[in-house]
Amino acid sequence: MMKFRFRRQGTDPQREKLKQELFAFHKTVEHGFPNQPSALAFDPELCIMAIGTRSGAVKIYGAPGVEFTGLHQQAATITQMHFLPGQGRLLTLLDDSSLHLWEIIHHNGCARLEEALSFQPPSRPGFDGASMPAGLTRITVVLLVAADDMVALGTEGGSVFFLDVTTLTLLEGQTLSPDEVLRSVPDDYRCGKALGPVESLQGHLLDPTKILIGYSRGLLVIWNQAAKCVDHVFLGNQQLESLCWGRGSGTIISSHSDGSYAVWSLETGSSLTLQPTMATTPYGPFPCKAINKILWRNCESGGHFIIFSGGMPRASYGDRHCVSVLRAETLVTLDFTSRIIDFFTVHSTRPEDDFDDPRALAVLLEEELVVLDLQAPGWPAVPAPYLAPLHSSAITCSAHVANVPAKLWARIVSAGEQQSPQPASSALSWPITGGRNLAQEPLQRGLLLTGHEDGTVRFWDASGVALRLLYKLSTADLFQMDCEHTDSLAQAAEDDWPPFRKVGCFDPYSDDPRLGVQKVALCKYTAQMVVAGTAGQVLVLELSDVPAEQAVSVASMDLLQDREGFTWKGHERLSPRTGLLPWPAGFQPRVLVQCLPPAAVTAVTLHAEWNLVAFGTSHGFGLFDYQRKSPVLARCTLHPNDSLAMEGPLSRVKSLKKSLRQSFRRIRKSRVSGKKRTANANSKEANAQLAEQACPHDVEMTPVQRRIEPRSADDSLSGVVRCLYFADTFLRDAAHHGPTMWAGTNSGSVFAYALEVPAASAGSEKRPERAVEAVLGKEVQLMHRAPVVAIAVLDGRGRPLPEPYEASRDLAQAPDMQGGHAVLIASEEQFKVFTLPKVSAKTKFKLTAHEGCRVRKVALATFTSVACEDYAETCLACLTNLGDVHVFSVPGLRPQVHYSCIRKEDISGIASCVFTRHGQGFYLISPSEFERFSLSARNITEPLCSLDITWPRSATQARLRESPKLSQANGTPNIILAPQSRDGSPDPAHSKGVDTPEPPEATLSPMSIDSATSADTTLDTTGDVTVEDVKEFLG
Repeated sequence: MMKFRFRRQGTDPQREKLKQELFAFHKTVEHGFPNQPSALAFDPELCIMAIGTRSGAVKIYGAPGVEFTGLHQQAATITQMHFLPGQGRLLTLLDDSSLHLWEIIHHNGCARLEEALSFQPPSRPGFDGASMPAGLTRITVVLLVAADDMVALGTEGGSVFFLDVTTLTLLEGQTLSPDEVLRSVPDDYRCGKALGPVESLQGHLLDPTKILIGYSRGLLVIWNQAAKCVDHVFLGNQQLESLCWGRGSGTIISSHSDGSYAVWSLETGSSLTLQPTMATTPYGPFPCKAINKILWRNCESGGHFIIFSGGMPRASYGDRHCVSVLRAETLVTLDFTSRIIDFFTVHSTRPEDDFDDPRALAVLLEEELVVLDLQAPGWPAVPAPYLAPLHSSAITCSAHVANVPAKLWARIVSAGEQQSPQPASSALSWPITGGRNLAQEPLQRGLLLTGHEDGTVRFWDASGVALRLLYKLSTADLFQMDCEHTDSLAQAAEDDWPPFRKVGCFDPYSDDPRLGVQKVALCKYTAQMVVAGTAGQVLVLELSDVPAEQAVSVASMDLLQDREGFTWKGHERLSPRTGLLPWPAGFQPRVLVQCLPPAAVTAVTLHAEWNLVAFGTSHGFGLFDYQRKSPVLARCTLHPNDSLAMEGPLSRVKSLKKSLRQSFRRIRKSRVSGKKRTANANSKEANAQLAEQACPHDVEMTPVQRRIEPRSADDSLSGVVRCLYFADTFLRDAAHHGPTMWAGTNSGSVFAYALEVPAASAGSEKRPERAVEAVLGKEVQLMHRAPVVAIAVLDGRGRPLPEPYEASRDLAQAPDMQGGHAVLIASEEQFKVFTLPKVSAKTKFKLTAHEGCRVRKVALATFTSVACEDYAETCLACLTNLGDVHVFSVPGLRPQVHYSCIRKEDISGIASCVFTRHGQGFYLISPSEFERFSLSARNITEPLCSLDITWPRSATQARLRESPKLSQANGTPNIILAPQSRDGSPDPAHSKGVDTPEPPEATLSPMSIDSATSADTTLDTTGDVTVEDVKEFLG
């Protein structure tokens, strides 16, 4: 049969206009906790908080939904941040001693964060003219002087410089040198020693012209900026770490490097204080670490709070990360699991108030933010509505569930509230409440499920900008653990001094790596879910509103089917607990299916209407009837040379070396064969160029396809099951449809089974107790043996089939069962549509041959027009190994748009990507942050907020200009790539939130074509990372 190359027609203007109304790429919001935080600031007037990171990112948070993000042009660490109170302006200091002024700009009703000014001190003496002082080389501390709109800069050389805030320029003649301070110090104190760097600058609470200066040597000085003189000197001799004014400014508290703090009284009759009124080492008498920061807050009810970080006994607890809270005789040592960055209290700052009366303590740690209620007994933690530490245990997989029914949502929220009930005495809500969220309340709810290394699954509210934890499911309680000593250690620690109290939820350590969750699937209509793990465990769970005590049925399935010559060398299976076990309200396990060998589960899918669950590993796949608690099918997919599959993820060093040698041999072989084709290829390229020059510009030529080397059947891990899928379709003949199960493997094999599922009687959703039977109907082998990423069946109208129960409960339009069905098979190299039941090729698109990339993630999504919400199209979205997102029409497989989304070097980000059913997606930009993006022109979830600012903005309005958003913290630009322009105003179509009312076509509920939920992803090496990945990375 001869092949012809036809010319394509030129672009259709009407179709291009429709594309602009359907598709647009936006990176909208970053969910989770900022990666590597380095600085903290709080504005008590606007009640907003800022966090800076080591990558130079600036993140400002207020009430839930109020977020602002910026990024410094230079990738430098932010060391300090200071708000100009009530002005919406923020001053940042980087580790290169440069200062940057940020402003929250309002335009068309919405606010955004922009950098307004910057100041770079000279890097060497004589730099940038003689007017620049040579001593201003490294800035150690910054203080905003409210009296004159000035900034005081303490330096490493001991000098204090002053800048004008409005222009960030040095003020001539205002510099305070250490020599001028030493003239006010007694002669015996000088003794030839330098004062050292400026460690602290504190403004006087009542008189803004006075500044408290603390030097590293221990000297404290009150400098009168108006009179240009020293008002008071405190002769400290211990190395200084931090300073704090007491309320009324009659008391000064200093903390020191030896773990002590001192209280100094400001005597009115003298300008010199020789000794503090009190000095103590809280955790002495043995040597202690430095107290890095200290706060003193008084209370109207009596007593005062002393809050400090550090100061722990060096030998015993020098490695602990602690903040101590002391009031009267009560001392609590807050013990955190990560390094302390900074902390502040939420208290009264009005000058007319006589008391601080702190309400809350906020502690920024390297891995989480913890807020404590200081008004309630016991000082309990306040749940955070955002900034959740997603990585409290490392994320191993994720999935998204769209349009969650209100009843299921309420039940999940209720189960989460029972897990962590708030004390009745704690009436404090989240204390950071600045700004107003202008985004409309989402009409539908979306769940983001994350599986973790410690065997937990967390349920997140992903409906809006703020990602909030709803519920946490733990699977570890079902198994017997070898290391169950946590309780005994905690009990032993209670009797010791200091009085430690564990705070925070960041716990990166797992009792057993076999607990790691690899795949999750949730049926939102029956509240049933499947959780599959690293040791081949598959749990079927069901949501219960009340605690229960019950046994869990255990079954095993041998996926090797007694095949000879294979011996499992990996980890052992987990040992389940037996007998009646107590389960709290929430998802409770009903059945545990153990795959043998106990390899990591690589694919799973659930059909709650048929009560079936299918799962696959690197050895094969199984089908289990969890209503009758009996296996239905087990199929081994191992090739005779699949020795690597028998070794598990922890013992692959030798086999990996062998695989690398094989990969290099194939690469050399392909290069040798490529040289033989050089002359022929050159002539083809020349002909192609001539043909391109001869063609009219409005006519496209079919692109020349790349030559793809067929994969060998001997590749290791060729039997890995990549995807599983249930469908009610035509498999045996064109006249009768019925339940089917589809499985795709790493070697390009597709198995289709016809299932005999007893039908439920009328008026009942529970099917009869007869056995389910499975018969192999079709077996397809793709030519290039590329791994099968996903499978989906399309109905007679070319639309994906609805989820279980959607059609039977009239929740979605019933599929067309009259016309011929088709099956879409997506491999790493191409998409192909086959007719059913003959399984003959109908349409295909060779992505690897055309674009030179490989498919990593695939999902079907509904795109609604921004011009008319009654028009929608179901398309295929795919992410490649180059980080590009492509959108194709279904079932025609015509390319629509493509965008650059993730850096190709970000392998973990590409592996973690998950698509939603409405054209959005998530991927990890760091272990603790999800980047949210949208491919839809209509369905966009982004911060829309405003802030009440009191300072004049005339200068800002002059600078106001339309500009793309700054780059994200991970370096991927957040620039709008939509064909249409945006003016920054809150578009009514955009402000609809995460979900909009679905048009008639959208009710077909396109779902992920590799699971029952919207999508899932595995970050473990078993399953998604193959030898081909290693070959691409090295080649």
